[in-house]
Amino acid sequence: MPTFIVLLDYTDQGVRNLKDSPQRADAFNQFAEKAGVTIHSQYWTIGNHDGVFIMEAPSEEVAASVLLHLGSAGNVRTTTLRAYDWAEAQGLIEGG
Repeated sequence: MPTFIVLLDYTDQGVRNLKDSPQRADAFNQFAEKAGVTIHSQYWTIGNHDGVFIMEAPSEEVAASVLLHLGSAGNVRTTTLRAYDWAEAQGLIEGG
C-alpha cells in the first residue's frame, strides 16, 4: 500500500478550537480506518508545522479522499508527501 507523510497546519478555526484537537484526531482516525487507511503514527509538533502523521492507503485516490474529508472540516491544511520505503526506492532508481 502507498505510504504518505502528512504535514498539518492549523487554520484560524483550528487554533480557536485547539482543545478539541485530540478528539478531532480520534474522529479522523476512525473515519480513515473505515476507508481502509492505516494511521501508523501521529504527532503534534512545534516548528514549521503543527502536526504530522504517517499513513498507508490502498491507493492514492483513497488517500486523497480521506485527506479532502479532513481538510473540509476547516481546522487544518495539509501538505502530503508520497513516501517510498527502501525497496520501493530501489525499484524506482533501477527503473523497474
